[in-house]
Amino acid sequence: MKSGYNWIQYISFEHEVENNKKEYYRSLRNCQAQRPGENIKDWVSFFLNSLVNVQQKLEKKLEGVDFEKDLLKDNDLPPKNKSVFVFINDNPGCKSSEIAEVLDISKPTVKRIIADLISKNLIEKHGRGIGTNYSVK
Repeated sequence: MKSGYNWIQYISFEHEVENNKKEYYRSLRNCQAQRPGENIKDWVSFFLNSLVNVQQKLEKKLEGVDFEKDLLKDNDLPPKNKSVFVFINDNPGCKSSEIAEVLDISKPTVKRIIADLISKNLIEKHGRGIGTNYSVK
């Protein structure tokens, strides 16, 4: 990103499976219970349905040409807060230190702004400690 490459938004297939873990393991057990000569139709159905869900989520994400505008229309944010939001939107997975450096805002101020954006349900926090990063909901 520092070299000017755009961040490509994606939807994680692994996240989809994780969110449907019980169904995944149920379909896997159903297939394995038929050994020998398992019928994997149940698992293949789960897999294909997950792919369709991921595709629909990605299409929805890509539809929002005015995504940023839509999210901000009901939130009258101060300029610094808007700039942090826009940065996170354009750089999913960024860390607070990166935001502070690129936008030239102090780290404590960035942390306060991030807390405000989280409380307004505009962004979400991923991870803990040094690995903490942020993305737009």
